[in-house]
Amino acid sequence: MAARRSDSRHAETVKKRLSHYNAAGDVSMVDISAKPSSKRTASAHALVRMSASVIEALPNNPKGDPLQIARIAGISAAKKTADLIPLCHQLPLSHVGIDFRIESRGIEITAIATTTAQTGVEMEALTAALIAALTIYDMTKALDKSIEIGEVYLIEKTGGKSGTYRRKMS
Repeated sequence: MAARRSDSRHAETVKKRLSHYNAAGDVSMVDISAKPSSKRTASAHALVRMSASVIEALPNNPKGDPLQIARIAGISAAKKTADLIPLCHQLPLSHVGIDFRIESRGIEITAIATTTAQTGVEMEALTAALIAALTIYDMTKALDKSIEIGEVYLIEKTGGKSGTYRRKMS
């Protein structure tokens, strides 16, 4: 019983700090109506690990250039984030960019999202990076099913009440 009470208190503490809970402890969409609009940006990272032979075959893919298709998929996904993640607000995105860096371990993806709104674009940048990664997997899986997607994280966010966040890179 003691562990239960401790877990219960911890859960209540977490609920108090998380903005997606109302005063009664129920899940709730955050009310941003009183917040001022400001310019907000976010960048996110994902890594698609693949063998050198798959990287070498990228330009010859019969389905088309996987990186260009992934760029379009990532941009489209950022625009649909609120449809995919239930408590996200719909945002008027002013820019979404997807960049790729091919290296020996695979393809590093950086997604950038920008808006002027009452809430941030972190989820849009993360969604763009992950969907771009999934698209690369989809377009190359015929060559190697062991391709991995990982290292998905927020790199930076700017704007809003909490200001700038930059991930400490190791």
